[in-house]
Amino acid sequence: MAKKILKYAVTAVLGWQVRRLRQKNSFTVIGVVGSYGKTSTKLAIAEVLEHTHNVRYQKGNYNDIVSVPLIFFGLELPSLFNPLAWLLTFIKIEQQLRHPFPCDVVVVELGTDGPGQISQFKKYLYLDIGVVTSIGPEHMQYFDSLEAVAKEELAVRKFSKKLIVNGDLCAPGYLKRIRTEDIYKVHLSQKRPITDWQIKLGDKNYRVKSSVISEAQVFSRTSAFLVGILVGEPADKLEIRLGSVHSAPGRLQLLKGHKLSTIIDDTYNASPEATKIALDTLYSFPAKQRIALLGMMNELGDDSVRHHRSVGRYCDPEKIDYVITLGKDANTYIAHEAEKRGCKVYRANNPKDAGEYIISVLSRDAVILAKGSQNGVFAEEAVKLLLANPDHARKLVRQSSEWRTKKRKLNLV
Repeated sequence: MAKKILKYAVTAVLGWQVRRLRQKNSFTVIGVVGSYGKTSTKLAIAEVLEHTHNVRYQKGNYNDIVSVPLIFFGLELPSLFNPLAWLLTFIKIEQQLRHPFPCDVVVVELGTDGPGQISQFKKYLYLDIGVVTSIGPEHMQYFDSLEAVAKEELAVRKFSKKLIVNGDLCAPGYLKRIRTEDIYKVHLSQKRPITDWQIKLGDKNYRVKSSVISEAQVFSRTSAFLVGILVGEPADKLEIRLGSVHSAPGRLQLLKGHKLSTIIDDTYNASPEATKIALDTLYSFPAKQRIALLGMMNELGDDSVRHHRSVGRYCDPEKIDYVITLGKDANTYIAHEAEKRGCKVYRANNPKDAGEYIISVLSRDAVILAKGSQNGVFAEEAVKLLLANPDHARKLVRQSSEWRTKKRKLNLV
């Protein structure tokens, strides 16, 4: 109860300060929601717009009702139970409010892990552009259906002036109240390799030429392209900028591994659909050996068994040489279904075990996909063992002192 009261009080003050900031200054606010793909999309939008705008955003995961306001002021999140730190934060914000705002675009990510949380952002946010990346299974222990998930994510339309919705990753049945002109769909000229694609947004059509390794990157870059169009950027300039968008740590990042292998590091988080997209990416790589490290997907509630089994069935023995599973449900259900399909499967006890097994079977020039949720999985620690250059461990997710302390307590580092 104390935490709830503190959170309410802090949010009330921060919300008041954000509203005053917007009243005093003119700038564009872009918000990204969705079951998966939010952070990659947020970063792609920010990188594309940075060429011509002064953009403020947060590279990490500030996406809840308390942390989002701090993005506007470029400040760190104090502990909720540290009143002195919060007092200093409020004072710093008041000092900033005395001066003109130095940015003309702010890009934020809005997260939820239960019904009604997206709507709470309306207390202090009004988005010039809202972006919906996807609707899929997420936090299913709190949502009783995908319909409830859709209702939650699409609540963003209530406080967005303009909306962009990924029609490829949001089933049509959930988009009944969304205008057709706000929904985009992508057509790839060829599935692999991906070098260009067409975008249809309502009755408008665009063609983009840019090389990416995954459909997930197509979607994040498409959202960035369309946001750029909405803020008045020329399509040809936006197309050029897409080529310079970087992959964030743990999000389809390519790393060099032992024996000249290529690691597709997608260890930031995992959901059923995102994992299947990641497997498609692995399948697309020309290689004599392909290895998939598939960690457990957390927070799927009563549907966890079904979704893990569906990922196991998606493992193709014609395209994968080894499937390594990590985490209870992955070891039980993904492994079982992958074996039924004819895949060679190894059930890892922990990230170190997974990494050491992969090294033992690794061939020269192999391609390795690593995918999994964070808590209880931490597949990035397996990736760490596979790196050709140990110094590149700094490029992995969850390498801060706070995360390393947490993993050390679990005997994972």
